[in-house]
Parts: sequence; structure tokens; C-alpha cells
Amino acid sequence: MSKGAQTVATTLRCLIPAQKAAPTPPVGPLLGARGVKSMDFCKEFNAKTGHLIAGVPTPTQITINPDRTFSFTIRSPPTTHLLKKVAGDIEKGTGQPGHETIATISVKHIYEVARIKSMDKDLEAKGLENVARSVISTAKNMGIEVVY
Repeated sequence: MSKGAQTVATTLRCLIPAQKAAPTPPVGPLLGARGVKSMDFCKEFNAKTGHLIAGVPTPTQITINPDRTFSFTIRSPPTTHLLKKVAGDIEKGTGQPGHETIATISVKHIYEVARIKSMDKDLEAKGLENVARSVISTAKNMGIEVVY
């Protein structure tokens, strides 16, 4: 075996817009540096994210095997992205959480976001209520007030 040869699978994490993967940065260089054909990944990723709204940021974990084959898993969009959408397409959170409120949402919205997030494999076991508490914390840190 040559010096520096890859003997174990490599795991990469990145945020890719749904249905818009292209062999340009960040995807192309990330995979190309590891000997994977980025176009193959892009076609497969775009097909797998076809059910999502185009452009939605999609956390993706890519596993690259020593033989340069790959597999990947996608997760639900980031909590902050979902909260910005339900709060009325706000641009970004506040710079002063706890001192400035930029939007108000209801508990119903919190549970809608929590339902989406709880579909992720690592959050399934937490239960909807615990995921909802986490969503409330994120909303407060963004300056979004939750009305009970």
C-alpha cells in the first residue's frame, strides 16, 4: 500500500441547497479532492432532495469509501431556517437576544418546526416535547418571541 493511501471511510458534513447541488464550490472541490466524481454526487443528491423546496439549505453527511464510492444522508433544514420561515421570512436573528424582539410566533409554529426536526434519526428518540423545547430556545436566541 502506498504512503498516505486511504484505508478507512471519510465522513464529510456540508450544507447544500436542495435540488441545486452543482460541481462548483463547495461540493466540487470537497469531493474532487478525495477522488469522487462530483457530478455523480450532484445528480443523486438533486434527485433525493426533489421533494424539498429548491434552495432550502440541507445538512448532508457524505461518507467516502476507500474505493472512492460514496453514500450520503440528508437531514431536515436547520432550525434557524425553519424559524425564519414561520416568523414571516425574516432575514436574520437579532444581534441582542433577550433585549430585542424581531418577530412573534405561536406554540403551534414551534410544534410544526419540532415535528419536522424530530424526523431526523438522531432526534427521534428525544420525543416531540423535548425537540420543541430546543426549538423554543433557538427562537429566543434569535429574538423571536413565543406566544403561549
